[in-house]
Amino acid sequence: MTTAPDPADLTARARIRDAALRHIGEHGYERATIRGIAETAGVSPGLVRHHFGSKQALREACDEHLMKTMHRLHEQAGQQPPVGFNPVAVMGPYRRYLARALSEGWASPFFDEMVRIGERWLAEADKDRPEPPDVDPRTRAAVLAAMALAPTVLSQLVERGMGAGIDSAEGQDKLLRALLDIHSHPLLTPEEAARARATLDRGRPG
Repeated sequence: MTTAPDPADLTARARIRDAALRHIGEHGYERATIRGIAETAGVSPGLVRHHFGSKQALREACDEHLMKTMHRLHEQAGQQPPVGFNPVAVMGPYRRYLARALSEGWASPFFDEMVRIGERWLAEADKDRPEPPDVDPRTRAAVLAAMALAPTVLSQLVERGMGAGIDSAEGQDKLLRALLDIHSHPLLTPEEAARARATLDRGRPG
């Protein structure tokens, strides 16, 4: 017979996971240690091992939490207008961890899931397009995912350009307003896009 987990135990597990997200985000996965994560969480190394067993398993738990957060954002985006929630603020605590995951090479499952979600959105949006796209949804979704993640990876340069920190209220407001403006006002007219597309078609290998 199994017993229900003790709520305090679950709280400790979540606290350790959140500490690992901060610690790995600051130091990187290879330099992070169980002891350092335990110090960040304010617990003993033994308690970290009790809950997660190893640093690898702890990182996997962090990745799973990040994936769940992304899915929650996706559900919120489908339920209310973009101004109704702030994905920058929600992802803020995980930004440095995500940047590490992307730059150190273990974020492939997260990126692939972003592409899968984006592909589904684009397939629905394409139904209302007056002209069919000449690029498949998966390719466009991959490029959009990379563009969406760019402020995370290039946060220092983005902050320098905006003159405000991404984690600050001013920076979040500037970033969201910029994204809304860019997505609602195309940089190319349909005629300019058609001419560029024709140029690409002429240069396409036979």
